[in-house]
Amino acid sequence: MIATIIPLFLHVRILDVIDVLLVALLLFSLYQLLKGTAAVNIFLGILAIFVIWRLVKSLQMDLLSDLLGAFTSVGFIAFIVVFQPEIRKFLLAVGSPGFLTRHRFRSLFSKLQLENSNIADIDPVVQACHRMSHQLTGALIVIARKNDLSEFKETGLALDAIISDQLIESIFFKNNPMHDGAVIISENKITAARCILPVSGNMDLPSELGLRHRAAIGITEKNDSIAIIVSEQTGRISYCRNGELSLDIKGAGLKTMLTEDFSAKG
Repeated sequence: MIATIIPLFLHVRILDVIDVLLVALLLFSLYQLLKGTAAVNIFLGILAIFVIWRLVKSLQMDLLSDLLGAFTSVGFIAFIVVFQPEIRKFLLAVGSPGFLTRHRFRSLFSKLQLENSNIADIDPVVQACHRMSHQLTGALIVIARKNDLSEFKETGLALDAIISDQLIESIFFKNNPMHDGAVIISENKITAARCILPVSGNMDLPSELGLRHRAAIGITEKNDSIAIIVSEQTGRISYCRNGELSLDIKGAGLKTMLTEDFSAKG
């Protein structure tokens, strides 16, 4: 077998090297695009199955090769379904005027790439949540990390405001038309308000949890963002990450959790 493999490496063309480098660049760009979301695990799983399929095919293991080949074909369809928002953004960028100019070409993946959106101004968020808790003002705040949450920002009102406790409280004031929905904080700014979030489909959640809590779980199940909920009925503050909800955060607990999560990313 070694005798049959060695000649393959003796006939490597420069185009083969370019082909491999381009594929590696594409896969790395896709990984950067999906990093921080639950979809990255699906991407890595499909990629692993494809590599194994190519390996067993080169070893002429026909039965296993046919089985993995059929699964890879189905995986390609799943890839399109799961990554539909990212594919849509990519095609929109390609079809935009001036795509072939140097600026467009250079910024193609930078527009799609997920930023490490560390939040520096934790104190205004904490202060606003504690005051809203005492006033029984309901609130849902989502803080982005690696995923910029652009698909969810588009469902609400776009903002570009410096983080302040007064602004957060005014957004969630009961008579403010923006109080329904979520506020999204990204890149150390309040980037959107009145955003619609996906509700978790977990049937095992306690029945007393309202839509804000279920939306917080839903958004953090899909990416690495952090969600803070203030209950309108009880005033209790809850904290959600990775789809896991911590109820009734008291005292300095909220600031401690935010500091730990975002200092780890920095």
